[in-house]
Amino acid sequence: MAKSKLSPILIVPVLAAAILGTFLWAMLRENPGELPSQFLTQTAPPLDIEPFDAPLPELGGEVMLVNFWASWCGPCRIEHPALMDLAAEGIEIIGVNYKDDPDNARAFLEELGDPFVAVGADTNGRTGIEWGLYGVPETFVIDREGRIVLRFPGPITPGVLEQRIRPAIESAR
Repeated sequence: MAKSKLSPILIVPVLAAAILGTFLWAMLRENPGELPSQFLTQTAPPLDIEPFDAPLPELGGEVMLVNFWASWCGPCRIEHPALMDLAAEGIEIIGVNYKDDPDNARAFLEELGDPFVAVGADTNGRTGIEWGLYGVPETFVIDREGRIVLRFPGPITPGVLEQRIRPAIESAR
């Protein structure tokens, strides 16, 4: 009796189905775009950035957010109203302007409003690397002890604000 060989014609569809299944599984996770942070529950790295105007506050003491953003970032424009709402509620937000021209960053804030208690420039991206930044916008919730409670990549939409950011702020208190 002759051994049957698996035909290359059959291997391709089986392999394609396996790859497609893996992608579908990844897309059906709770938040497929969110990558884990190695810093959760750890003390936040220092913000070694050049302040725009006001000195940067120390991390901790109060629950606060650290938001990495840039004037060239379209999603940063989308999330800006949510940051303005949080600032109006008294939530302290430190802005880290990432790899941007300071004049463009100031124009962005003049146009849309400034939700930040202080802004600093990370012109070379070094601070972003130390924070494990994947891109902008990216927001971190910091507790009173200066530990990272939540890292959220992407724009803060109304749904994200209610489902992720506000609960993290409450748990940080």
